[in-house]
Amino acid sequence: MSTISFKELEESDIPLLMDIYNHFVMHTTVSFHTEPVEISEFTESVIHPNPRYQTYVIALDGSLQGYVQVMPHKKKQAYDTTGEVTIYLHPACTGKGLGSAAIQFIEAVAKGHDFHVLISTICADNQPSIHMFTKNGYTQCAHFREVGFKWGKFLDIVTYQKII
Repeated sequence: MSTISFKELEESDIPLLMDIYNHFVMHTTVSFHTEPVEISEFTESVIHPNPRYQTYVIALDGSLQGYVQVMPHKKKQAYDTTGEVTIYLHPACTGKGLGSAAIQFIEAVAKGHDFHVLISTICADNQPSIHMFTKNGYTQCAHFREVGFKWGKFLDIVTYQKII
């Protein structure tokens, strides 16, 4: 049986995680970036100066397979109890329970940091991610139509939330 584990992001993990992210940039509508991100931009997106907001590496049998993070939803103080969850997995590792394990892990971390609500904003085309979040108790709370444009197509986003 495979073992799923989580550890805090280390700087040495960043290049591999950036490669996973850039796969989605170049081959899917999961990310709304239209060009690969550079190391400085990616590093800024996964390292936050406030210790409440963390990125964790997801490993399967000790091998790095993606990351999960809770980041600020908005910068205004009244939003401090709401975090935004992001998960990216190596494309070969989907359907193995890593995403659900990552959600459960990050919810426990978020509770320990006094978060009340977690949200995830997802491209409406990304049915596997939508399924993963709904399976874990998240409900749709917003649908924004045609707010992104990639590969000659307007894209919708949907937002899911869970009160933890």
